[in-house]
Amino acid sequence: MVFHTSSKVPRPVRLSEQTRFFAYESLKGKYGDEALANDSVCLDNIEGFAELDSYDKYDIAVREIAKKSPVRVCDGELLSGSATLGHAIFHRVPAKYKGNAVCWSVSHLTLDFQKVLKIGINGIEKQAMEKLLQKDLNPRQKKFIMSVLNTVESFRIWHGRYSEALKDKLPENYVNLLRVPFEPPLNFRQAIQSVWFTFAFVRLCGNWPGIGRIDKMLGEYLENDLNNGVITIEEAREITAHFFIKGCEWILSDPVPSSGDAQHYQNLILGGTDISGKDITNKMSYLVLEVVEELPIGDFPITVRLNDKTPYEFKEKMADVIRHGGGAVALYGEETVYKALNLLGYPKAEAVDFANDGCWEVQIPGKTFFTYHPFDGLKILLDDTLKTGDQNFPVYENFEQLYDNYVNCLKHHISEIYKFEYNRLFDNEGEYREECPCTVVSMLEEGCIENCRSYLGGGTPYIVRSPHFGGMADTVNSLYAIKKVIFDDKLIKYDELIGILSRNWEGNEVLRRYIKNRYTYYGNDFDEVDGIYSRLMGDFASICGEINKNAPFIFTAGVSTFGRQVEWRDSRKATPFGTRNGDILAPNASPTPGTDIEGVTAAINSYCKADLSRQGTGAALDIAIHPSAAEGENGRRALISLFDGFCKAGGFFMQIDIVDANTLLEAQKNPEKYKSLSVRVSGWNARFVTLDKNWQQMIIEKTGQGR
Repeated sequence: MVFHTSSKVPRPVRLSEQTRFFAYESLKGKYGDEALANDSVCLDNIEGFAELDSYDKYDIAVREIAKKSPVRVCDGELLSGSATLGHAIFHRVPAKYKGNAVCWSVSHLTLDFQKVLKIGINGIEKQAMEKLLQKDLNPRQKKFIMSVLNTVESFRIWHGRYSEALKDKLPENYVNLLRVPFEPPLNFRQAIQSVWFTFAFVRLCGNWPGIGRIDKMLGEYLENDLNNGVITIEEAREITAHFFIKGCEWILSDPVPSSGDAQHYQNLILGGTDISGKDITNKMSYLVLEVVEELPIGDFPITVRLNDKTPYEFKEKMADVIRHGGGAVALYGEETVYKALNLLGYPKAEAVDFANDGCWEVQIPGKTFFTYHPFDGLKILLDDTLKTGDQNFPVYENFEQLYDNYVNCLKHHISEIYKFEYNRLFDNEGEYREECPCTVVSMLEEGCIENCRSYLGGGTPYIVRSPHFGGMADTVNSLYAIKKVIFDDKLIKYDELIGILSRNWEGNEVLRRYIKNRYTYYGNDFDEVDGIYSRLMGDFASICGEINKNAPFIFTAGVSTFGRQVEWRDSRKATPFGTRNGDILAPNASPTPGTDIEGVTAAINSYCKADLSRQGTGAALDIAIHPSAAEGENGRRALISLFDGFCKAGGFFMQIDIVDANTLLEAQKNPEKYKSLSVRVSGWNARFVTLDKNWQQMIIEKTGQGR
C-alpha cells in the first residue's frame, strides 16, 4: 500500500501491515458506507412520544441509540467503540420520529476528557446524584440532573453491549473496558481506550467535539508504562494509529462533492507550556506526528502550540509531517495566544490549557460555550460605505472621511451582531432561554452539573460570542486602492470609480489591469498598505472591546472566512483594486489570491504587523508552499525558520499546506487515482476529490500556482 505524499521522499513505514490495511480500508470509506446504511434509530414505537417534553424526548433518543445502534468490532482493532449511525455524520442526533430528526446536536467545542480520565463516568454520575439531593432545585434543574443520570445509564447500556461483543473476540479490549471509561484508567492502554470510547459515544449521539491536548492527557500514562516495561514504543504507536484510523469511520467512498469531508471538528492540540512555564512536549506528542507522517489522515486537525522552549527535534518532526502535504499540522504562536487570553481576563491557570473548537478558534476546553458570527467586511464597504450601484452614493472629500465612515458602518453592523447573539441567549427577563437538550455534551462540560444548567443554557464558566471579519485583505486592498487611485495619484475622480465598479469594470479593462498590477497590496511586507491593515484590525478589535465591557458574556474579535469566499463570490460586487463580481477572494486573514507576489515570508510579516493578541479567538494565516521549496535538509530548515519567525513576529495561527497545483489539476481529471490526496481547506482538511468544483478552484488559486 502506497499512501499519497507531496514529497519526493515516500512516507515512512513503521506500522504493521495489518494496521496499514485497516487505515487503507477506512480511508477508502468502508466504515462510513456501513454507517450510512444504518441511518438512525426509529422512535415511532415509543408510546406518547409526541406529547413528551424535550428532555424526555432527548433521553429516550439517547437510550434507543445506545440500545439499537450497530455494534462494530473490526478484526484486530486495538481500540473499541464506533459511531455507527449515518445520520450523525450530518450533525444530527441519529434518532427519528415519523421520519424527522427530533434533536439537534452540538459542535465547535472541546470537551473535558481530562475529567473522564481523572474521575471516570462513575465520578460524573456521583456528582449528579449528590446534586439531585439538594432540596432547593427547581423543576427545570431537576429535569436537567435527571437527564444526566439517564444519559449515564444509556452510556452504560452501550458499554455493556460492546463488552459482551468483545468478550470472546478481542479479550484484551474486553479487559480494558471492564474498567474504563467508568473508572479512572491505570495504564496507557486503558487511558487511550477511555478517551476513545467516550469520544465515540459523544459522536454516536450526533455531536462533533474536539479532543484537545491529547499529549498532556496521555503522556504521563505512556511514560510510566514505557519506564516500567509494560509497553514498548512500537506497541504504543500501533495503538495510537488505531485511534486515528477509527476516527476515519465517517469517510464515505463516494460522497456528494461539497466543501469537503473530514470536517467533523475532532481537533487535537500538541505541545505548549504548563502553569510552571515548562514545555510539555513528550513521547505521546511524537507518536501522534509519527502516525500522520505515515498515514495521510487529516480527520484530526492537529495544531502545535509553539514557544521558545519547543524542542528543536519536535519542530523537525513537524516539518517532516508538513512536507507530505495535506495540511495535517498547523501551529499557534503560544505567546500571542496567552496575551489574547490575558486581555480577555482568563486566569493563567486556565489559559495554559487552551485548545480550540472545530477549526482554530481558541477556547478553554471543557469550560466554554462558543459561537462565532461570520460577516463579510468587504460587502459592508461596497454596499454601505461606497454604495456602489446606488445612484445616491456618497462622495468623500478625502480618505480619512471615507475610512471613518466605514468604521462607523462596521460599528453599526457589529452592534447588530451583539444584539442578535444576546437575544439568542436570553429572554425578555434576562433569563437563559430554554434550549434543545444536549446532555451527552453537558455532562462533559465543567459547570453544567454544578449549576444544574445545560451547555446551551448557560451552564459553562465561559460563554463566548465572536464576530468574525471575513474579507479582511480584500477590504484593506480596496481601501488602499481608493486612497492611491483617487486621493493620492488622482488617476480618476471618485464618482467615475463608483460608476466603473457598478458596471463590474466592463469597458475599463486597461484601467482594471493597471490598478491591479501597479500597486503593492497586503501580503507583500509593504508598510503603506499594511498600515491600513493593522489600523483596521485594531479598530475592529476596539469596537468589539467596547461592547465586551458591558456584555454578560465574552464578546471578542476574530478574523476568518472558513471558505465562505466561495459562497460570497456571487453577492460581492466589483472591488476598487480590480476584482470582479464572481471572483474568489481572500481566505481568513491571508492575502487575496494573486496579490502576494513577494513570497511566504513577506505574507507572514504583513500579517504580523497587526496586534493579533486583540483578536481574542484568533486570526488565521493560510500558507501554500510548492513541494520543491520544502525538499531535503534545506527545505526542512526553511520550514523551521518559518515556524520560528512566525512566532517571534507575534503570529497567532498559521496553517501550511505543501501542494503542487499541477497535482490538483490532475486530480480533477482523474479523481479515482487521488482518493487519499488531502488538502488544507480552511481550518479543516479534506480529501481533494470530495470538494466541488468551486472549492477545488479556491484551493488551486490559493496555491499561487493556478493563476
